[in-house]
Amino acid sequence: MMHPEERLAELGLAIPEVAKPVAAYVPAVRTGNLVLTSGQIPVREGTPIATGKVGGSVTPEVGVECAQQCTLNALAAIKAEVGDLAAVKRVVKVVVFVASTPDFTGQPQVANGASELLGQVFGDAGIHARSAVGVPVLPLDVPVEVEIMVEV
Repeated sequence: MMHPEERLAELGLAIPEVAKPVAAYVPAVRTGNLVLTSGQIPVREGTPIATGKVGGSVTPEVGVECAQQCTLNALAAIKAEVGDLAAVKRVVKVVVFVASTPDFTGQPQVANGASELLGQVFGDAGIHARSAVGVPVLPLDVPVEVEIMVEV
């Protein structure tokens, strides 16, 4: 089976540096055989890749890209906690928050940016339970935030 980071490389992606927390928390915590990430925002090289609301100034397509970047950031936090993404046995749960306009109802499609990437990286082990939640605002006015729980 191909290593998760090799699969990412095939997609033209790589694990970034762990995003620095913007408040009083750590990027990930391990308890037993579970690793839970803090909410990860779509920051690339220290800067949000988008701000605003999906359905407003942010298109659903950019929302999907943001969900993918959040997922890469979550994978970086997991890797920092366990040392190697090959230690992930299963993605258990994904929660995707989408800052959106009141009339926008496509949160599940935005969340697919996270879910589909995890499937591509981990295969069947990437199939997970998920929540996609519309919210009025997220930290730094980013449009998407993602939390992931994995079994190692």
